[in-house]
Amino acid sequence: MSGVSIDDVWSRLKDFEGHDFTTKKGLPFTFTLRGDIFRPSRTKYNVAKSDFCKALKYVPYTGPGKINHIVRGPSYVWAVLHDKRIRQYDW
Repeated sequence: MSGVSIDDVWSRLKDFEGHDFTTKKGLPFTFTLRGDIFRPSRTKYNVAKSDFCKALKYVPYTGPGKINHIVRGPSYVWAVLHDKRIRQYDW
């Protein structure tokens, strides 16, 4: 993947906190950020920034199954990393 940093991605996520996103299966969600924690609206568990960093190494990929055993909340991680609002990078 090109030189996109996790800090660049996290900054984009902050810009779209509370906006509507959709999982690959079409389930709508929003999210909040608290420091280095991503909290999707459809669940009560948190996803760490470090999980996004791990997943970023694989972008682009066809679906959350590619990172299922690597990160927590792969459906949400995949959805935001592949959303055109966040994905304004050369990947």
